[in-house]
Amino acid sequence: MESRWQRARVAASRRARPRPTALRPISLLLLIFLGLSAAADTPVARKLGTLALEPCTLAAAGSTVTVAAFCGTLSVPENRAAPEGRRIELAVALVPSRAKQPRPDPVFMLAGGPGQSALESFPAVAGAFGEILRSRNVVLVDQRGTGRSQPLHCRPGEGADANASAVLDPAAARRLAEECLATLDVDPRYFTTSDAVLDLEAVRVAIGAGEVNLVGISYGTRVALEYLRRHPDRTRAVVLDGVVPPELALGAEHARNLEAALAAHFARCEADAACRRQFGSPRRQLERLLADLRVQPRTVRYNDPITDDVREEPLTPQTVSGVVRMYAYVPMLATMLPRLLAEAGAGRPEMLMAQARMIESLAGEQIAQGMQLSVICAEDADRLRVDPADAATLMGAEFVASMLAQCEVWPRGRRPQDFNDPVRSDRPVLLLSGELDPVTPPRNAEAVLRHLPNGRHLVGRGQGHNVMVAGCAPRLMARFITAASAKDLDAGCLDRLAPLPPVLGAYGWDP
Repeated sequence: MESRWQRARVAASRRARPRPTALRPISLLLLIFLGLSAAADTPVARKLGTLALEPCTLAAAGSTVTVAAFCGTLSVPENRAAPEGRRIELAVALVPSRAKQPRPDPVFMLAGGPGQSALESFPAVAGAFGEILRSRNVVLVDQRGTGRSQPLHCRPGEGADANASAVLDPAAARRLAEECLATLDVDPRYFTTSDAVLDLEAVRVAIGAGEVNLVGISYGTRVALEYLRRHPDRTRAVVLDGVVPPELALGAEHARNLEAALAAHFARCEADAACRRQFGSPRRQLERLLADLRVQPRTVRYNDPITDDVREEPLTPQTVSGVVRMYAYVPMLATMLPRLLAEAGAGRPEMLMAQARMIESLAGEQIAQGMQLSVICAEDADRLRVDPADAATLMGAEFVASMLAQCEVWPRGRRPQDFNDPVRSDRPVLLLSGELDPVTPPRNAEAVLRHLPNGRHLVGRGQGHNVMVAGCAPRLMARFITAASAKDLDAGCLDRLAPLPPVLGAYGWDP
C-alpha cells in the first residue's frame, strides 16, 4: 500500500516532467545564440595579402603540444635563373595575433638545423611568442628543403641513422650521401641560405608587409643576418638566439665547444658533495665507459621509450657520444648525465640506451639531412679542415672528416662573394646566448655584435642552446620588438636564471 509520502513524490515528479509543447521563445533564442557563437568560434579561411590560408594545426613529431594557425603555400621557382622550370611550393603558416588590428610588421621565426621545419619547430617555442602575439602576427615559412617545402630527406637503410654523420666513418658518410642523392628528384644546388632569403622576401611581398621583424634560432640566425644584409630597408628589428657568425664555418668548432660545455656541467657535479659521493667524476666515468666499449660493445636489452617494445641493440661508443652531445644542449637534461654515465658504467646501461633510442627517433624526423648537406656543402665545406686536436674530443675528428666526405659527392650551389663577411647594420638587434651552449657559445654573438652599433648581447646564466624560452627572456624579446630598441631594455630579470643542480635519483632533484 502506498504511503502518503510516496504518492506525493509521484505527483511531484509528474508535475516536473517537460510537456511536449513547442520551445518557448527564450529557449529558441538561446539555442540560436549558442549556434551563432559556435559558428563564430570556428576558424574560417582567410587571406593575408595575396596568400589564401586555411585553418590548420601545427605539431611536431613526438610532442603533444599543438598550435592553431592558418596554412597555405607560395609557389616559387626552384632556380630563379630559370623561372619557367621546376617550382617549389613553400609552406607558409600564420599564427594570428590576438589583437583586433595587429601591427603591420609581422614577426618571421626562422628555424635552426640547418634542416628543421619552422612549422614543426614553432610549438616547442610557442610560449616565447605569447606576448609578441598580443600585437603582432607570427609568420612561419618552411625553408625550401624542410618540412612541407619539398623536403630533402635522406632515408637510411635498416638499422642506419641518417642523422648522425658525426658518428659515421667518412666512407660510410659518403655512401649515405650518394644513396640520398639518388632518391632526390630536385637539384640540391638550389637549397642554400641565399635561396631561402629570396624565398623570405617573396613571402614578405606576397603578404603585403612593408617591414618584418626576424627571430632567428641557431642556424636561423645565419638566415636572419643574410636577410638583413640583402634587405636592410625591409628589416625592422632582429632577434638572434644562439648566434652563427657569417665568418664561421658550420662544424669547425663543434668538437671544442662541446668539450667546454661538458667541462662546465661535470664541474658542477664534482663541486656538489652529494653528486660527487654518488657518481664520482662524470668525466672519468665517461672515459672509462668509452674505453670499455671500444674494446667490446655491449648488447643491451631495453624497452623502447616510445613504443615500449622490447629491443636488443649494441651499446657502442658512438651511442654514448650521441646521448652526451644532445643532452648538453639542454641544461635540464645535462643534469642527468652524471647518473646516466654512472649507471651504465656499473653495468646498468638500459636507461642510457633508451635515451639514445628516443634521440635517434625524434631527431631523425626533425632534420632534413639532404637540405643540411646543400647548405653546408655550398657555404662551409671549402673552409672546413680536419683538426688533429679534435681526435682527443668526444666528437672526434671524424665529425668534420665525415662532412667533407659527403660534400665530395653532394652538388654544391653558389654563394655570394660577400657571404662570409661580417654583417654591418644600424638596425636594432638583440642577441641571446646561453652560458653553457655547446654549439653556439657567447663568443659567437660577441663577434657579430662588433658590427652592430644598435645591437645588444644578453647571456642566460646556466642556460644551453637557445635562451628565448628561459625565465623572462620571452618578455624581453617582446619588449625589444615593440620598441625596436635594445639600448634601454631592462634585462635585470635574467640575473635570476641559475644553473640547475645535478639529478641524484630516479625522481629528479632532491627537495
